[in-house]
Amino acid sequence: QLPAGSLQLTLYQYKTCPFCSKVRAFLDYHGLPYEIVEVNPIMRKEIKFSSYRKVPILLANAGSPLQLNDSSVIISAIKTYLISRRNSLEEIVSFYPPVKTVTEKGKEVLEYENKYWLMLDEKETKRVYPVKEVRVEEMKWRKWADDWLVHLISPNVYRTPKEALESFDYIVREGKFGTLEGLFAKYVGAVAMFFISKRLKKRHHLRDDVREDLYEAVNEWVKAVGKHRLFMGGNQPNLADLAVYGVLRVMEGLEAFDDMMVHTKIQPWYQRMEEVIQK
Repeated sequence: QLPAGSLQLTLYQYKTCPFCSKVRAFLDYHGLPYEIVEVNPIMRKEIKFSSYRKVPILLANAGSPLQLNDSSVIISAIKTYLISRRNSLEEIVSFYPPVKTVTEKGKEVLEYENKYWLMLDEKETKRVYPVKEVRVEEMKWRKWADDWLVHLISPNVYRTPKEALESFDYIVREGKFGTLEGLFAKYVGAVAMFFISKRLKKRHHLRDDVREDLYEAVNEWVKAVGKHRLFMGGNQPNLADLAVYGVLRVMEGLEAFDDMMVHTKIQPWYQRMEEVIQK
């Protein structure tokens, strides 16, 4: 039971989806209670109410029910709402309009304008971002997490047939599957994703050993945080820290994650993120 007037949140997700993990990291860090609805990835009947067919979807009720789509829009809109109580959540969401665009392959997709911006007035902006560079840096690395880091996950967790099977075993265990669906997904899905990961490797121009790209990316992130800050946000994580942590966290328990911890410099920052989110 939440006190009257508080933000009531329901997250529709796949537990192992990096975009959903980003949203959970954000909500957990800000101490926002939320209900989780795990979506069956085959039938997706849990989100049949929505014309938007991807996850995460966040249903938010701050006086009136509202549906928020796209992980970065969800994070920017809720963060804006937490900082600035001048506008209703509904009004804040209207600042992130969906725009239909066509990809190179002719597929129609929805893009969201301004999704890395917090919609704050001048006084609020100064409070959150004392200097302009802080805001620019946060936006740059949030975009990097969506446009680059997230594309390194599948090629790495499905890199070999053995890793693909281990990954699907984890997906089926953590996800919402029926018994037969789970068996089918585990074996057929593992084989399919092993071959799809090779296509993804080619599409994103990754090296033969995709681990090298993963190692390079996380070391680039560690270098950007630097030796003199605990987090990119300074003494506390900012939205870029939460996005990168959320994406990387979906590999926990898999070979790719263990390799990353051994062969890169990410571990101290990652452990600090775990601690601060648990607090």
